[in-house]
Amino acid sequence: MTRTLPAGISVTVRVPASSANLGPGFDSLGIALGLYDEITVSTTDSGLTIEVEGEGADDVPWGPSHLVVRAIERGLQAAGVWADGLDVVCRNVIPHSRGMGSSASAVVGGLAAGRGLAGKFDPALAYGDDVMVQLASEFEGHPDNASASVLGGIVVSWTETDRPADGIGADHPPRIYRAVRLEPHVTLRPVVLIPEERSSTAHTRGLLPEMVPHGDAAFNASRAALAVVALTQRPDLLMPATADRLHQGYRASALPLTTKWIERLRAAGIAATVSGAGPTVLAFTTSEFPEELRELAIADGLRVLEPGIADGVSVD
Repeated sequence: MTRTLPAGISVTVRVPASSANLGPGFDSLGIALGLYDEITVSTTDSGLTIEVEGEGADDVPWGPSHLVVRAIERGLQAAGVWADGLDVVCRNVIPHSRGMGSSASAVVGGLAAGRGLAGKFDPALAYGDDVMVQLASEFEGHPDNASASVLGGIVVSWTETDRPADGIGADHPPRIYRAVRLEPHVTLRPVVLIPEERSSTAHTRGLLPEMVPHGDAAFNASRAALAVVALTQRPDLLMPATADRLHQGYRASALPLTTKWIERLRAAGIAATVSGAGPTVLAFTTSEFPEELRELAIADGLRVLEPGIADGVSVD
């Protein structure tokens, strides 16, 4: 039976940005980045009020169709509770439509708020991170960004299409999303170069072929395995470990500035890839990012940030 939360319960959620793919790990590798959206949610007696500040304030709906609101409601539903009214304040820092997981962060933030409200009402209702990964990935359709925002650090995620023999009933979702967190090497420093232009994930996914050569698939399998080693143990291997043949080449024509900067950075010995579906460039260093390259990037209209590697979503 669904229980109704009383008015006056409040939580504040801090949810990190993320980058997916990390070169060869298409739809499977991700990293949490230290740029954070903050969401404050309070239960009220009735109705919905929502306020959005910062990134996307002029672009997103201020009502029940807002992604954060939908995720809060799903999070409450998963805990078996409901709220007659909600007051929601979103303070957005993560750039939208730049390949930094803004939609996944919104979903994870909303789910975490729902879980947090339920947990304040009854701690036994606060489900685990595995459920969060599943619910967030159902919104997204793939687990790489969502699991990074949930778990933090570096994540390896995957999808199981067969129902596991674990006693789960017939209502189990047709796709099971899993993820594990890995600890990054202590010297690893992500750098993001963010263009002003936006990119549609749906558009850039549409540029990918349905079939790829077997040799390219084998190449990426080896590089994705190597990426796990490079990111966690051997950062000296980051250049070969971030090479890709599955997606970046097919998207290059739609991302000319991104492609230019990936090539420029790699020519300078800095491992660089498309962040998610772009257009942001994700680079990895183990030392200071060269000032000359920073100045050139800024002159090209890019924001250059060194956000650090984040832990997962937190709730106060």
